[in-house]
Amino acid sequence: MGFDYNNVKDRKLYTILSPLGFAASHVIYDYKVVGQENIPKDKPFILISNHAHVLDPVLLMFNAHRPIHFMSKKEAFEQNALLSWFLSNVNTFPVARGRNDKSAIEYAAKLIETGHVIGVFPEGTRSKDLKPHEPKAGAALIARQTKADILPACVYTETLKGFRRKITIRFGKLIPYEELGLTDESSTPELREAAKRMMDSVVALWEEGHCE
Repeated sequence: MGFDYNNVKDRKLYTILSPLGFAASHVIYDYKVVGQENIPKDKPFILISNHAHVLDPVLLMFNAHRPIHFMSKKEAFEQNALLSWFLSNVNTFPVARGRNDKSAIEYAAKLIETGHVIGVFPEGTRSKDLKPHEPKAGAALIARQTKADILPACVYTETLKGFRRKITIRFGKLIPYEELGLTDESSTPELREAAKRMMDSVVALWEEGHCE
């Protein structure tokens, strides 16, 4: 079952599961949240973050208090029909990594145009050593297409193991799109430089470590 790129909306299953997941996450993890006052309440934006654990998007979703439509690798939607249905119904949409995925980019633009929030992991994959790494140009490509402001975020942890492991979630200051220096004619090097600028804001949050 393919993803319906014409169905741009917040999905009901996401709304139903959010309060349950929020409560469960506070039981499973010992985490604190910093910077929620930086999250726009009524305008679209692109949330970017580091990525080390499969549940990072879940923690960001629950604590942003805004429905977020996360990009996810297309392969996850191709494993089986049930997983594809579930991902689609918790505001996740597929993107083909390593190339210009026109369908995903156009869908992201439709989300921003209709006031939604997009979630992107600029690194393109999970970090094996828990540290932020170099971004791909794709995040900047999405920003150029949507002209949306950028909200940097960070999920900081020193281990992926253990019940009640300590986590700090940080939301940084909103970066206006104009500060990325992009235009419709931006070259690949310019996109990479903008992606680095975006990722540097995430790294700065990560370097603050745990909230005491």
